[in-house]
Amino acid sequence: MAKKKGGKDTSKAAAKAAKKAKAAQKVERKEKKKATKTKDEFEDDDQDLESILDKIQREWEEAHKVTEELVEGPPSRRANATLTPCPNGNHLWCIGGEFFSDDGKAHFYSDVYRYSPEKNEWRKFVSPTCPGPRSAHAVVASPAGGGKLYLFGGEFSSLYQNSFHHYRDFWCFDISTHTWERIETKIRPSARSGHRMAMWKHYIVLFGGFYDPGIKTNYLNDLWIFDTQEYKWRQIEFKETDRRPSPRSGFSFLSTPEGILLHGGYCKEYVKGSRPIGVMLDDTWFLRMSLNTETPPNGKASADPLTVKWEKRKKSSTAYAPSLRSGCTMALWSAKNMGILFGGVTDEDTGEETLESVFHNDLYGYQISGNGRWVSMNLKRPKKKGSAAKKKPPAQPTLRNPEEDEYIEDEGASDGDEQDDEQSCKPAKANQPSKPSQTANAPQEDELDPDDPMLTVPLPRYNAMLAVLRNTLYMYVSRFNFIPPTHHYPINTSSYGGIYEKGSREYTLDDFYSLQLDKLDRYVCLKASEIVIAEGDEASSSDEDDDDDDDDDDTSDEDDGEREETESITVVGEEEQKAVEVLETIQEEKDSLRVQAAAFMGVAKDSTRSPEDVISTPLPGETLAMFYARSREYWAQKAYGTSDSRGKQLRRDGFTLASERYAAYKPILEEVERILAEAGLDEEEMRKGAAAGPQGASGQSRNRR
Repeated sequence: MAKKKGGKDTSKAAAKAAKKAKAAQKVERKEKKKATKTKDEFEDDDQDLESILDKIQREWEEAHKVTEELVEGPPSRRANATLTPCPNGNHLWCIGGEFFSDDGKAHFYSDVYRYSPEKNEWRKFVSPTCPGPRSAHAVVASPAGGGKLYLFGGEFSSLYQNSFHHYRDFWCFDISTHTWERIETKIRPSARSGHRMAMWKHYIVLFGGFYDPGIKTNYLNDLWIFDTQEYKWRQIEFKETDRRPSPRSGFSFLSTPEGILLHGGYCKEYVKGSRPIGVMLDDTWFLRMSLNTETPPNGKASADPLTVKWEKRKKSSTAYAPSLRSGCTMALWSAKNMGILFGGVTDEDTGEETLESVFHNDLYGYQISGNGRWVSMNLKRPKKKGSAAKKKPPAQPTLRNPEEDEYIEDEGASDGDEQDDEQSCKPAKANQPSKPSQTANAPQEDELDPDDPMLTVPLPRYNAMLAVLRNTLYMYVSRFNFIPPTHHYPINTSSYGGIYEKGSREYTLDDFYSLQLDKLDRYVCLKASEIVIAEGDEASSSDEDDDDDDDDDDTSDEDDGEREETESITVVGEEEQKAVEVLETIQEEKDSLRVQAAAFMGVAKDSTRSPEDVISTPLPGETLAMFYARSREYWAQKAYGTSDSRGKQLRRDGFTLASERYAAYKPILEEVERILAEAGLDEEEMRKGAAAGPQGASGQSRNRR
């Protein structure tokens, strides 16, 4: 009985063990299967990650793909671009700029060009990742890391300059790879144009500029410093008692081992109740900079090793300096620690409707060391054989008085280059801007000398782009106004509050020059201007306007009748006038309204209009109530002269006239508000602009800013 029971227990144990082994095998198979599955998933994840990284790399390469192109000549016509010497090579870099076509359209550029003097060739570099098109920006070069170009700010405008956008982005261009990188920082300078930057050691120093929201131009005098090692901006704060330059734009800003030199600039003065007046600045400042690298006795490093201080330089008692001007450009001649200044324009605002402008093409040097002093860079005549016994006074680039003979160089005094250099940099007294520089020393036709270096001097101009490579000065494109000495701005008489001025045409030049500063023998024209300046453009717009006014007086009544009866406009051809019917399509009506709105915005900012026109024209963002409140007295006087009403009825009649005037402008005002909304202005900003009242420029070119 016991044996039978023992055999039964043994079989149960064997069955249980077999069952356990089977379960263990099942678990093992599951684990093995799970492990295999996990391995496959990891492999898939690795493959996915590799494909993602590969895709990211391809996208980055596509975005930073740089195309290099050899172009036939210099960049297209443009102004307010930058021309920067390469920090580690014999090249010039030209970035951005703007051009205004004959039809009044503004074109902005973002391209990058490199000029190689040895080969006399230009190359264009294009990358999808780059700063947006702009002008009036600032660029500074650093030799670190194979060479960098840093760009900040600038401006961009709509096609017809109805609205402006100021940039506040910061970019770095790697010269070795020709790629752009945007530098993002939480703290940075405000948006601006017309500012300047300079490189001092590993610091980028930014000063000044302007911001134009459309109501008035705000000029700046804040100082910012960017540390290229820590990649941080910070603003330098000054005490109220500290001396510093006034707000300005368009000044010269040159770096030296001891600090940075600032000279000149431009701003506008806004006085309540009167139009803004342009102010030319000729003061000189020096930003003294020092870097404390010594460790204090307590062993703790200074929190701010960089110290800066503004120092105003006194003018020389003999006033050896250029005449007062704006739009002049100064480049650093580092070999001589000297600033080289060329050109500019002197504007004399003689009245509400008159602006006298004198354009310059003279050359000056400013010796930065010490207290600084101005010297005149006079071109030297070539020496002729057999003329040693008979010396003639050399032609000078600017007007001089007889008392200045002691400062005029003597061509035959020396045969050595060193003595010639000393003579060519002798001080010169200030020029009197009473006559245009281009006619100051024009030789008589019967005395014309083909070897006269003055024949090689470029046209008078302002806002030229200058750069010095080694001992050679390069000058590329700038602006030239072909106008008579006195320019009369016509009073507006048109139905929509203003006219488009044609008499003083502004040219953007495209010539390219070089000058050996250590020789000062002659300017070399590397590329002649293709701009044809017609003699007819010399006529003043006032003469044309007088004739036009006479014609308008005779035909205005007839024209008004024709416009009411037929939907046509008149196009003036070469021989006859042809009537062209306006296509009655919605799109063309919109385009026409947009053009009228664009013209209205330009006129609304024109301060040369008559007071009557200013007070009787509604502004963008101005409601009927605001318009009538501003012009109540004007409409009351109008009603008084046309009716016998008095008291409340007179005011009602005046309000009726104002309402009719406002209704006539309403479609244009609504289109203007749409344009401003597209530019980013909200309704509140438009109301503020209207509440500020009619303001505008002083009649000067926007490039004077």
